[in-house]
Amino acid sequence: MKYSVKRVVLSALTTLVAAGSLTVAATSSASAIDEVECGPSDYLSLELHNTFGHWWTDCFANAGTTMTSGSWVTQISTGNNVVQWYGDGRWQPDQPIGKWTTYIWPNNPGGVNISEVQIF
Repeated sequence: MKYSVKRVVLSALTTLVAAGSLTVAATSSASAIDEVECGPSDYLSLELHNTFGHWWTDCFANAGTTMTSGSWVTQISTGNNVVQWYGDGRWQPDQPIGKWTTYIWPNNPGGVNISEVQIF
């Protein structure tokens, strides 16, 4: 009886460790995005604004997902990237934005909210 209980526990632990290693592998690949100095036009470029009237440009390279400062965006230039952003409770647009595309919106507080950005 003890042998079968030991075997069941060992099997459960092995399954748990395998599932955990898959979770870690999936998480690390999603976090590979890097914030970079803006420069080459092949980087993802976001022009962001906050409620204090400040604006700035953040640029990113490599596939993955990153948090932004929770501001609103007035311009996205995808460069050599396929991109989506998370805002207003969902990933937008439904179909990711293609390479070499620029979207421009008016400088409107509460307009296009962005809290995360993803490069595919």
